[in-house]
Amino acid sequence: MKLSCIVIDDDIYAIKGISAYIQALSNLSLIQSYSDPLLALNEISNGSGVDIVFMDVDMPMITGIELSKMIRHKTDKLIFTTSHSKYAYDAFELNADGYLLKPYTFARFAETMNRLFPPPSGMQPLGTEPKDDYFFVRNKSDNNNLFKVRYAEIVAVESLQNYVRIFTRNEIIVSYISLSEIKAILEGYSNFAQAHRSFIIAKNFIEKVEGNNLKLINGLSISLGKHYKDHILDYIKQKTIKTNRT
Repeated sequence: MKLSCIVIDDDIYAIKGISAYIQALSNLSLIQSYSDPLLALNEISNGSGVDIVFMDVDMPMITGIELSKMIRHKTDKLIFTTSHSKYAYDAFELNADGYLLKPYTFARFAETMNRLFPPPSGMQPLGTEPKDDYFFVRNKSDNNNLFKVRYAEIVAVESLQNYVRIFTRNEIIVSYISLSEIKAILEGYSNFAQAHRSFIIAKNFIEKVEGNNLKLINGLSISLGKHYKDHILDYIKQKTIKTNRT
């Protein structure tokens, strides 16, 4: 039986991110999300209880701290999601069960779920079960038909405002989803890394490094963003054969 979840956050991108995390865990089911905390208060107060509520703290009209006092009895587990560590004490006072400091990774999310809901003896923890090797997206370039995308074939993903281009070894797929949604889906796969504000790449498809520019197997050239280059360059350094020659 799946654990029922509700997400409350005034940031729609934060909702999309955690929704993708929830979807990635087979034991969780998102039954509702709210960007309006007052609507959440009204509907949760008059509805049935749920297993988990994920709630932001900084929200208009009513804060997550205030809202949680009114709906705490409607959920088994309460988890705050916020960009500010200063609310940790308030969360403790309200008997919150978890505290996810944004931006948090899928691994951190799954770790919190495993702590709150330990798997039965002999079973794999949440988030460690074998994953499918593909997903489907609608391809804008082909009448919005569904296309299978295999993780092993992805070379890079480029953000273009309200849609993305997914570069595979054989084709380019254009889909109306956000880079943050794709990033959440790829979070559990160590081969993928963000190399630029607009690009996620598959590290094993880097063919050449020219200063701060990466050339990928499909000929795509990407300039490393200053906030992301250290991770990429560390990976390249680990893969570089060391010699005694000068």
